[in-house]
This record gives sequence, C-alpha cells and structure tokens, in this order.
Amino acid sequence: MRARVWRFTIEKGKAGAEAVQAVEIGQGQLPVSLAAMVNINALACDLRKTVDQRVRDYEISLLLSYIIGGQGKGPLGVECSALDSSAGHIQRFVSECTGLGVMTAASEALFDWKPGASGLSSFDVLPGKLSGVYAKTGVRPDLLYDLAAGPVAGEARGRRRRAKKMFPPGKGTPEQRKRLEKLAQWSVDHGDHAYFMSWVWLGAGGVYVDVFLPDGSAALTGLKTGWIDVPGGAKPWQFRVSRPDPRRVVNVAQQHGHMVDLPHPEISGEGAASREVISRVGPKAEEAMDRAFSREEHQLGTLHGVPVRGRWIRGDILGEARHEVLLGVLGERIEVNRRAQRERLATLASDRLDTFLDGRRLTAVCPVDGPPPSWDRISAELLEQT
Repeated sequence: MRARVWRFTIEKGKAGAEAVQAVEIGQGQLPVSLAAMVNINALACDLRKTVDQRVRDYEISLLLSYIIGGQGKGPLGVECSALDSSAGHIQRFVSECTGLGVMTAASEALFDWKPGASGLSSFDVLPGKLSGVYAKTGVRPDLLYDLAAGPVAGEARGRRRRAKKMFPPGKGTPEQRKRLEKLAQWSVDHGDHAYFMSWVWLGAGGVYVDVFLPDGSAALTGLKTGWIDVPGGAKPWQFRVSRPDPRRVVNVAQQHGHMVDLPHPEISGEGAASREVISRVGPKAEEAMDRAFSREEHQLGTLHGVPVRGRWIRGDILGEARHEVLLGVLGERIEVNRRAQRERLATLASDRLDTFLDGRRLTAVCPVDGPPPSWDRISAELLEQT
C-alpha cells in the first residue's frame, strides 16, 4: 500500500499543548498483507467477555468482502461500488477495521519493534486494571503497544475518499488537525505519553495511509526510510491548539530531512505506572486465548509441536467470494521472529501464501479460485517466521 509519513512537534505552555508543527518526511510503498489486517481485527476484542465465534466470523467475512488484494498480486484494493451502496454504519465498520489493521501492519513495516510481555492490548475497551492509569472519559487512542522502550499508544482512523488523488494535497485535513490537537493534549495530560496516529484512506486508487509521528517519542526509534521514493517538502504545516496558552516553555524549531534512530524518551510518572499495570494484563490475554482454543473443534495440525485449531472463513457476504482466510489459534504461545516475518512479507512472491503469526493467533489468506492449501504447506511457510 502507499504510505505518507509525517513527523510533528508539540509546542507546550503551562496549560498544556499550545501549537503543533508537522513536516512530511516522504512517501512510498509499504508491504501490508491482508492476513495481518485480519489477524489484528480478530484480536481487537474485550478480554473481559466471551467472544461469540459467529459474530467474529461474520465480521471477518464482511471485511474480506469489501477489501481486495493479496501479497504478490498487487496492492490492497477496495470494492468501492459496493461500499458506496452500503449503509453508513457498514461503511464506517469496513473503514475503521481497515484503519485498525493497517495501523499495526504499517508499524511492523516502519519500525523494528520488539513487543514486551503483553504485546498488544485493546485500548477502546480498557481492561479494568488500566482504568485507574488512563482517563475514563475524553480522548483515548485505539491500541496500546507494550514495547521494550515503554508503552506507545496508537490512534487509527479509516475514511472513504472519493477524490482522484488519494492523499489530500498539501497540508493535512481539518479532521486530522482536530485529532492531532486532542491527542497532543492527551499526551501532555498523561506525562508526555508516547503515541502516533495513522489515517487510512479507502478509494478507487486503493488503500493509502497517512502516518503522523511525534518527535522525541519511542514510536520514532528505528524508523526505516529506505522505502521512501518521494521525499517530503520542507515547508511545515503549523497550527494552533484551541485556547492557546501564551506562556511558552518550548519553542518549535523547523527541522528538515529524515529521522533515524532518535533517542528513547525517559519513562516517568504515569508512563511507568501504565507499563507496570500492562504487564499484569498479559495473563488475561492468555486466558482469552485459552478459551478461544477450547471452543475450536477442528484441529488443523501442529506448529513446533504445539497443536493448532481453527477454521476457514470465506468473504462471501456480497455474493461470490474472492478470498478465504484460515483463522487459527495455538494451544500455547511460541516465539515469532518479527524481523524474518517482515522481510518475508516485503519479498513475498506470487506463489507464496499470505500468512501472519502473532503469538497464539495465526491467519492465512488465499484466493478461492483453487483448492485450499494443505496444513503442511501452511505450517512450512509459518515455520520460516519462527
């Protein structure tokens, strides 16, 4: 998919965030697989509740009915005529699910992140133990990444775009500006909590994403720039945050060029507290995966000696399916070589399967114009990532 990356600086006053300056780093093609998008959405659930498999399967089938494409066979695309004919809540569902999946999949391609004990946690439905660390009302980003450098919040947005140019030209949109303002203030209110924002556009041109990264954040460390084929312009996009405080304590300096290997910020205050609490959420996630494993009746095979159960789901809500996805769960967690998985995705040939493995959840997407691949073939390709 096509990505455009921005970096931005927050100007702070005694009352909080005062102004924001954003500079485009550049744009280019990022490898994002359909299997990764499905995997992320299958995990985005409330750990306190029992997941209804019928609902989960239907939602995945619905997403696959609108989103087109697979690695080695061209970029991700959208069934725009069907999307435009759908009810507003269906359009929002498809757009937001795509935005959620792309945010994490794109971050995998942009950074060499190493997840911490609990990896990825849902932020929309905060586990009870996190409610005392983060505000219960107001702005809350969508996902919380538990990384070695500290917790990083991710905000995902997905929108249908009908213009011929998939990226809004020049500066960001008023919606993006408004959300950056709120997230900037959220970060300040939570002890300069690290975060980033992605904004996915769905249209006739395919799936595109704007990624906004704050300077001085753990989210920027190790940013890869080799994929950029069009460097960004040096002219910044500047705007004031609502009700600015004239007493400035940080001056915004114009910066140019690419950012690579910036230092990690110090984690203090609420950041350290949130990380401690997140580490205790891991067992809850494992309990949820245990329940998911016990509910699956069909065993697919084994992976590194670990049993895998699951089922095939077809994207046939709109009629004839283009893809089907294998959604599997492992009996226990196995280590994944993230770097090998990313490198394989970037060089995936047309004769290879689109697979993704994250802890105890695996997905494999294949077209329906042939027989489903055998478990031996799926496991052989997955083992290259572990």
